[in-house]
Amino acid sequence: MMKSLTIIARIEANKDRIDLVKSELIKLIEPTRKEQGCLQYDLHQDNENPENFIFYENWETRELWQTHMENDHLKAYIKATEGAVSNFVVHEMSKMD
Repeated sequence: MMKSLTIIARIEANKDRIDLVKSELIKLIEPTRKEQGCLQYDLHQDNENPENFIFYENWETRELWQTHMENDHLKAYIKATEGAVSNFVVHEMSKMD
C-alpha cells in the first residue's frame, strides 16, 4: 500500500516583506485544497518570529504532491515573492505508525 506523504515547508520572509509573503501564501490555500490528492494544507505563522511560516501538508501520494509543485498558482506565488523570501526548506516526511 502506498503511504501518504507529509510535507513540512518552511518559508522565511525578509523582515521588510512579511506582509507581502503572508498575503501570497494565503492565496495558495484555497486552490491547493481543491487539488487532487490534497488531504491537508494548513499555513502557520510563528507567534514570536512573524517572518517564519510553515505549511503543514498531507498528500495521498508523492506524485500528486509533485504535480502540485508544478501548478500555475505556485508559479505565480514564486514570481510574486521573488526577492522577498530569504529561506525556503521542504521536508518530505512519512508518518511513523
